[in-house]
Amino acid sequence: MSVRKLFRGLKKDGKKALLPFLTVGDPSAAATVELAQVMEKAGAHGMEMGLPFSDPLADGPTIQASSQRALTSGFTVAKYLKTLAEVKKKTSFPLIAMTYYNPVFKMGLDTFAKRLAAAGACAAIIPDLPPEEALPWARAAKQNSIETIFLVAPNTPDERVIKADKLSTGFLYYVSVTGVTGARKALPRDILDNLRRVRRLAKNPVVVGFGVSGPRQARLLKDEAHGVIVGSALVDLAHRSYGKKGWKKKVGSFVERLIRAMG
Repeated sequence: MSVRKLFRGLKKDGKKALLPFLTVGDPSAAATVELAQVMEKAGAHGMEMGLPFSDPLADGPTIQASSQRALTSGFTVAKYLKTLAEVKKKTSFPLIAMTYYNPVFKMGLDTFAKRLAAAGACAAIIPDLPPEEALPWARAAKQNSIETIFLVAPNTPDERVIKADKLSTGFLYYVSVTGVTGARKALPRDILDNLRRVRRLAKNPVVVGFGVSGPRQARLLKDEAHGVIVGSALVDLAHRSYGKKGWKKKVGSFVERLIRAMG
């Protein structure tokens, strides 16, 4: 299923999307597959699958640490793609790859897009690839049926929001803060006003990430966003609980609470 098809179905049903994030390979490839299955069973609508990277400039301490753990254990791009394929076999929801541009450039844009598609991903987020420089990747992605998702922030000018939205073929990723990823107790006070501005300009669904750490934030956003991405809070929960007694119930329960908060 494509991201575009997912959002069409959710709109028809009057629902909003919950898209959890995992760093693939943390704490292991097998754990990633199990965690994805638990999250789908709990009601998640898709997954953002992070490729471990040595310099994740958009990520805060939690996801930085998860990337470092995966890299220290010997995780590679090849293992990432293999794990992605295993998750695809065991789940039925859309898988969205998240990677920085260096691994894409090193492998070659067309080759990377082909291998993502072969592994079962339907979309990709490359946070350090600006729209102004993204046409070669956008072409390679389109040729391989990979949807491309661009990011905008609270301080993104209107004309750049329109440009990012025009190039996006899945959804438009709204970064809730001018900073890095990380669980936060509260979102910016002006987030709803900023979301309304972006939604007014965008033709794609608008999904909020960075700082969405629990049901309270999800509930706040449900009337203005088409969905939310929850990363650091889930990465931390998975790191602390995976393999321990009742871990599936803990992770599943957290996802279920987020779903209920989204209405």
